[in-house]
Formats: sequence, C-alpha cells, structure tokens
Amino acid sequence: MKLPSFNSIANVISVVSGVSLAGIIGVGSYVYLNKDAIIDDIKDAAVESVVGGMGGGAVGGALTGDVGLPAPQAASPAAPSGGFGVPTF
Repeated sequence: MKLPSFNSIANVISVVSGVSLAGIIGVGSYVYLNKDAIIDDIKDAAVESVVGGMGGGAVGGALTGDVGLPAPQAASPAAPSGGFGVPTF
C-alpha cells in the first residue's frame, strides 16, 4: 500500500482551509448586511416575551385594552409567632 505524498496532503489541507475561510466570510457578510433586521427581530421577540408573560395585568391589559383590577382577597388570620422573632408569611 502506497502512502499519499506530502503534496497531496498539503493540497487537501489547503482546500479545507479555503472552504472554511469562505464560509466564515460568507456568514460574517450576511450578519453585517442584515444586522438591522436581526436586531429588530430580537427586539420584537424580547418585547413579545415580556408583554406576553404579563397576561391581562395592568401593563399587559393597558396594551390590549383590558384594564380590569384584580378582585380583593380576604385577609388570612395571623399565625402565632415562633417565639424567636422569626417572621411568618
């Protein structure tokens, strides 16, 4: 079995390096040319995740027109203290 020559190995490494460099330049160019659209998409997704998590609350409801106040809840009876000044919730 004959081993490949050094020249053929160097050629393969050179081709792989060239393809990798072209890929890096291509992705970098795409991101640079579309950076404004990418930033806008990320901002929209962030705002949607924040507003979507609020549901019908005060801020989320103000945006959708549903500004209902939460119903009052009955107060729970106070629990006795533990004796060591430990607060109870």
